[in-house]
Amino acid sequence: MTALLSIRELTKSYPGVLANDAVSFGLAPGEIHALLGENGAGKSTLVKMIYGLVRPDSGRMMLDGEAFTPANPQAARAAGVAMVFQHFSLFEAMSVAENIALGMANAPGRRDLSERIRTISTAYGLPLDPERMVGTLSVGERQRVEIVRCLLQNPRILIMDEPTSVLTPQEVEILFGTLRRLSEEGVAILYISHKLEEIRSLCSAATILRGGRVVDTCTPSQKSARELAEMMIGSALAQPPERPETTGEPMLTLTGLNMATEDHFGISLKDITLTVLAGEVIGIAGVAGNGQDELLLALSGETKSAPGQIMLGETDIGALGPNQRRNLGLLAAPEERLGHAAAPDMSLTENALLSGATRERLAWQGFIKPVTTANFARAIIARFDVRTPGPETAAKALSGGNLQKFLMGREILQRPRVLVVNQPTWGVDAHAAATIRAALVQLAADGAGVIVISQDLDELMEVSNRFAVLNMGALSDPQPVGEVSVEKIGLMMGGVHGEVADAHP
Repeated sequence: MTALLSIRELTKSYPGVLANDAVSFGLAPGEIHALLGENGAGKSTLVKMIYGLVRPDSGRMMLDGEAFTPANPQAARAAGVAMVFQHFSLFEAMSVAENIALGMANAPGRRDLSERIRTISTAYGLPLDPERMVGTLSVGERQRVEIVRCLLQNPRILIMDEPTSVLTPQEVEILFGTLRRLSEEGVAILYISHKLEEIRSLCSAATILRGGRVVDTCTPSQKSARELAEMMIGSALAQPPERPETTGEPMLTLTGLNMATEDHFGISLKDITLTVLAGEVIGIAGVAGNGQDELLLALSGETKSAPGQIMLGETDIGALGPNQRRNLGLLAAPEERLGHAAAPDMSLTENALLSGATRERLAWQGFIKPVTTANFARAIIARFDVRTPGPETAAKALSGGNLQKFLMGREILQRPRVLVVNQPTWGVDAHAAATIRAALVQLAADGAGVIVISQDLDELMEVSNRFAVLNMGALSDPQPVGEVSVEKIGLMMGGVHGEVADAHP
């Protein structure tokens, strides 16, 4: 079939980095085409050039046989190219219709726009109320807003960047139904995801990037997920680690933890009770926005709790702040990379100091040890294969996946007694995810207690001994990982409990 979008020898470089090196591929009408590669392989740069966010240094793009050189996203959208980003660009204090209007060059009147939103969203199985405030929507509903905003532009090409990372399995099926319908209508879809089983199910073709170059193409359904991963990394993928036995003493005990949120759109924690044993990985599933951030803040010490609600071993730590808890061995890695887990404008060495000053003895009598601190940063970079020019690189200069590897490594290498992580492999490729998961399991095997908060059910099934579901600030009773199905967990994540969920063993 004649290509709708044709890319030939597209090249883009930055100081010290060749992001795309003579990339060529085609995208046919109605094709769902996967773009695969490790973190830093060049996927983001490539789609940014297609969407007009970045200008190529050389090479050419053709759209319907005509030269395609979008100067900005507005020009790309005018040509029929739409993109749904991994990070939503929505204002919580505005309605669905108001948010959608902001992304339109010539938005119709409010009444007409609301009617179009209702019609389009219902027709594609993504129903939305245009008058609802975005702050009241679930993450899955917020993604619907982004997709419907694109559909209102009648796109010919739709770019999807990690679209299922925050969805339940049931919401993923709804999304896939929408994408397949768009494909049948002739819309070409360029799909980026690290979830390889989804790629095998959805996509009819795949282009694999490594080091900025196209290294292979394939039909995903004809390859296993492991084969796809090994094509991406160019070597064999490590075997998943074996979960440790859980026979140790209680490391962290939560008893009736209640925590009112200060965020207008946040979720308060409700009577959470949990015991984490030495040598155990506890997985906590849940759709984003159901109290995950609040739980991590309560455990890290960024918010305080009443006496007796949080015990680290025999010590009541509810009134202690983050540094005091770190000194005692409770470490936490939040979901938000830039601004919470890392200072964007500070170097990796400086960010290593922020978290590891006490446990790694990076300072003495108030003075920083520059060599020791830099060596700690280098150890993280080497152990977790962080792709960066060096430890003096600013955190914001790293790709999201590489920064995630650095931040997870920073906490794991401090040998915590208890580690709490939120979305540990968010946005990282299969090889890096395997490395992080193996490190978490090994940490537990060495005697630590580990809590993994994640929306990736496959991840939780792989690393957890027991897991629970967080829904509207309440935590279900932890269950052994082998006793419930992914489907049942997905229903519980969506708020279905009791006999209905139990009907799906």
